[in-house]
Amino acid sequence: MPFSFTRVRRRALTVSTIAAVAVLALGACSSTDEKPTPEPAKAAGAAFPVTIDSALGQATINQKPERIVTLGQGSAETAIALGHTPVGIESYAWGSDKTGYLPWIHEAVTKAGGTLPKQFDGGEDIDFDAIVELHPDVILAPWSGITKEQYDILKDIAPTVAYPGEPWTTKWDEQIQTIAKALGRPADGDTLIAQINRQLADAAASRPQYKDVTFSYIYTAGPGTLGVFLPGEQRVDMVSSLGLTVDPVVSSFEETKGTASALIGLENAPKLANSDLIFTFYTDDKTRKEIEAQKLYAAIPAVKRGGLVSSDDNSFVTASSIINPLTVPWVIDRYLPMIDKAVATLGR
Repeated sequence: MPFSFTRVRRRALTVSTIAAVAVLALGACSSTDEKPTPEPAKAAGAAFPVTIDSALGQATINQKPERIVTLGQGSAETAIALGHTPVGIESYAWGSDKTGYLPWIHEAVTKAGGTLPKQFDGGEDIDFDAIVELHPDVILAPWSGITKEQYDILKDIAPTVAYPGEPWTTKWDEQIQTIAKALGRPADGDTLIAQINRQLADAAASRPQYKDVTFSYIYTAGPGTLGVFLPGEQRVDMVSSLGLTVDPVVSSFEETKGTASALIGLENAPKLANSDLIFTFYTDDKTRKEIEAQKLYAAIPAVKRGGLVSSDDNSFVTASSIINPLTVPWVIDRYLPMIDKAVATLGR
């Protein structure tokens, strides 16, 4: 994920590792005692075979997947909501709680009495060996940053569904539709989308005081920097769906290609003067103190007034940045009191 959410790993991918993965993949394809026999296409209904195009290649899923692996974010949650707990998921330590898992994933799987997925390294240094050992039928990565080089290795392990356009820019509803199609459940995907929209609309209806309250969702890449997330970016859409309005000034900023955001520089902080609220996040407390100590940052009216919505809970920051069937209900009850407090500073 862009900016502070990018995972940086240092396990180099050598030629010998790639060769080993290829050998293991061939072995996995011929295994009959460790990998469950897929349900025949005829028994699975008319949903299969399914072909899904992506920016990195085409994936054809011939039979109903039984063993699912996910990369990036949001795909595991949608699969779980559709009743298909993955056998493996990319780990995300920064947003995980003491269980070692993202809490909404841990809660959903354990509540259903299921087996928690195996976690493995992703990001720049995907643990291909771990994925091979999971014998996946399909690899889902429609909201991720996998490269063409990584994709070409993954597709030799199992059909791999990547993003349709740029990395990390897939719309949340498109992600759900893509995963539901890959699992042979397109109608159920539409149901999940409707459910999420209803949950957000109900929350917005419960907060009439949010009407006409404007906001900007900002980020920093260190002291002296300032960026603004644009409409269409998932964390902005989450807040908008709760009834607030994106400050019109945001539309005047030029997008940094492929990020759904604009890096505008701290010198342009005064342009956010009409934002009633400012939403943001910090990677840690030290960074927060450094950022808030900057005069131009502290002078933003919403920040100065106390109309700043942020959290030091990494799990919450992660969940509020992703719209999917598990994060939305987990986030809403935690988000509304925070926003209520900030809105109260307006004195309306």
